[in-house]
Amino acid sequence: MAHRQSPTVIYGPSDRPPLSQWIPLSIQHVFAMFGATILVPILTGLSPSTALFTAGTGTLLYILITGSKVPAFLGSSFAFIPALIAISASYGVGYAMGGAFVSGLFYVAVALIIKKSGHNWLNKALPPVVIGSVIIVIGLNLAPTAMGMAMNDSSGNYSLYILFIASVTLVLTIVANVFAKGFFSIIPILIGLLGGYLTALVAGFISPAWVLITFDGVRQAPWFGLPTFTFPKFNLVASVTFIIVSLATICEHLGDTLTISKVVGKDFYADPGLERTLAGDGLATLWASFWGGPPNTTYGENIGVLALTRVYSVWVTGGAAVVAVLLSFFPKFGALIQTIPSPVLGGISMLLFGTIASSGLRTVVDSGVNYEDKRNLTISSVILVIGIGGGTLSFAMGQDLTFTLAGVALATLVGIGLNLLLPKTATN
Repeated sequence: MAHRQSPTVIYGPSDRPPLSQWIPLSIQHVFAMFGATILVPILTGLSPSTALFTAGTGTLLYILITGSKVPAFLGSSFAFIPALIAISASYGVGYAMGGAFVSGLFYVAVALIIKKSGHNWLNKALPPVVIGSVIIVIGLNLAPTAMGMAMNDSSGNYSLYILFIASVTLVLTIVANVFAKGFFSIIPILIGLLGGYLTALVAGFISPAWVLITFDGVRQAPWFGLPTFTFPKFNLVASVTFIIVSLATICEHLGDTLTISKVVGKDFYADPGLERTLAGDGLATLWASFWGGPPNTTYGENIGVLALTRVYSVWVTGGAAVVAVLLSFFPKFGALIQTIPSPVLGGISMLLFGTIASSGLRTVVDSGVNYEDKRNLTISSVILVIGIGGGTLSFAMGQDLTFTLAGVALATLVGIGLNLLLPKTATN
């Protein structure tokens, strides 16, 4: 699995930017992850402040375990939402945390198996045609989310005004990314976000019908507060449920680690090793569950930031983790970030998620995948349709519990299976 680092890298994984750049670069990552990270606890009845605390500390733990080599940010995982809701409703939140704790242990167990067996088998299971197609799926699978935020109001109805705000944000981000010089060229997301935010704020002053930003929540939020902690409890049903979901999220981890490797230009499967990235992900989830936070996972939004800015510094993602922890203790600042309108985030996401998909295209092109070979064409086609089309494998595990393997995880699994089963041709 060869990876070539781009000659236009601004900061490599081990580089520490000067403080004047370090802080805004880290804040840029916080804006990218914030909405999704607090949405999971809101949907599952957990504490958003606790989720910020466990995402930040979990990311720092991941950085430590991976030897400060992988510039990933870990936030709340959407894959565990059904299990969190079902187990919490049936047994209580503590048992849901216990299930998440066990899933973290399961990650570590799989990491130990990979450490014993090595990762060379992954090179056979994941050739460029599979890797590139999965990375494309990761980016485009997020596209409907970006366009929904960029076009629809809070009621889910199409709105030209919402599209206007998203378009202003997108244009400002593109202009900053393409034409800005010096330090401004590596904070295009921050520039687009501030420009879109100010546009929405001014529009709200012009007409009450255009108000997207209110500060009621900021005024009501206390300056300082401790996150709400819930400690895990254990039973067999919760443990088995979360382990089964982990089978899907481990496949997602493979895809995300491949994507970060391609974006950064380093083979993270080899160094620090897949066993470390998996263990870091698992221990971050275990840590989060101990405090009452949702399971963690590497975030596509932040991978998009890496690809767009070409700033791969672990110091920057670590700085974002510290900011997330600080926000968990200062609810007023967290409430201020929550005032960012959905179309502003949508405008930024249109570029971020597309950048991820483009990284997949680059993987396919750079590796010289031959699509005249029916084998490659078949593998890529099936991965794309399952991943982007919403392919789902779902079955009941008992009353109120359903196992689901969908999207990126299912596409990755099917792609690996096809690559191993289909006979290789002379052109491969």
